[in-house]
Amino acid sequence: QLDRHADTGREVDVFPYVKRCALDVICDTAMATQVNSQTGHNTEYVDAVVRLSDMIFTYERSPWMWLKPIWYGSGMGFEFDRLVKLTTDFTRRVIAERREMLIEDGQMEDPGDLTKKKMAFLDLMLLTQEKNQLSDEDIREEVDTFMFEGHDTTGSGMGWTIWLLGQHPEYQARVHAEMDEVFGDDEREPTEADLKKCVYLEKCIKESLRLCPPVPLIARRLTHDLNLDQYTIPKDVTTLLVPLGTHRDPDEWEHPSVFYPDHFETEAVAKRHPFAYFPFSAGPRNCIGQKFAMSEEKTVLSYFFRKYRVKSLIPLPGNRYVPELILKPEQGVRCHLYKRIRSN
Repeated sequence: QLDRHADTGREVDVFPYVKRCALDVICDTAMATQVNSQTGHNTEYVDAVVRLSDMIFTYERSPWMWLKPIWYGSGMGFEFDRLVKLTTDFTRRVIAERREMLIEDGQMEDPGDLTKKKMAFLDLMLLTQEKNQLSDEDIREEVDTFMFEGHDTTGSGMGWTIWLLGQHPEYQARVHAEMDEVFGDDEREPTEADLKKCVYLEKCIKESLRLCPPVPLIARRLTHDLNLDQYTIPKDVTTLLVPLGTHRDPDEWEHPSVFYPDHFETEAVAKRHPFAYFPFSAGPRNCIGQKFAMSEEKTVLSYFFRKYRVKSLIPLPGNRYVPELILKPEQGVRCHLYKRIRSN
């Protein structure tokens, strides 16, 4: 779909495209279903997912909305309930369809060795439902969590990476060289071995996550009193960690406010405090899908940079962060796209 914008001299906002791509990926991976949001299908469900994310952020930052008379009096409460029902009904329908398909294939009676199979998250939960004593609603809640947490974050990460590389042609050229070395002129789907070779692309993704972490705030409740300099933060207080600030600590980063992928050279990483970088949170409650997210971003961006050269139109200071549930660029990922001409 981006082809029609390439080599036209007209700007395009890439952000909506990568977000819809991420939604298609997580639907296929989590639910084993194709919503085809990139081609305009299932628009009611897709629009509901996007709208619910916006409404949750509005609710969180508007304490007066926590009062039910105001929440429902504004009309948002009724809209929220309608959209929640729409999305949960969609998930329930998919669960029923997948169970029926697994029964027809005979997998419900004899699932075999699940550790040796590649399958959707939903299929895995259905095949282990009895063993793990999960109800259909338990499964629905887990799948919905993956859906809502797994598409906006990776979409944001990919969008920021494209935009930042569009600001730095010297780093983008190194990514192109790596893509040519790994894939040549082949447009194949990248294998696990291919992705392991995309070392510089991974550094660029990590540096993008440093400067523009998709999750701008991480909340933690203290399990004991915490002494911090001359202050004591008491037990049970909820604290907010801000990756956007920590990731710019001049004591830890050579160029704290500049896009510099060499921050992730092996030697530099070894010298750094382990919690100087936590785009996926850290500790026992870190992001369960961080390896999947990195693989997805490398896969999608390997396709993108094999095919396109990009020039961003707005420099970093001019494209402010919008700290909603997910960190987004205020003016999108506006850029010019050019099809790459690769030599043999």
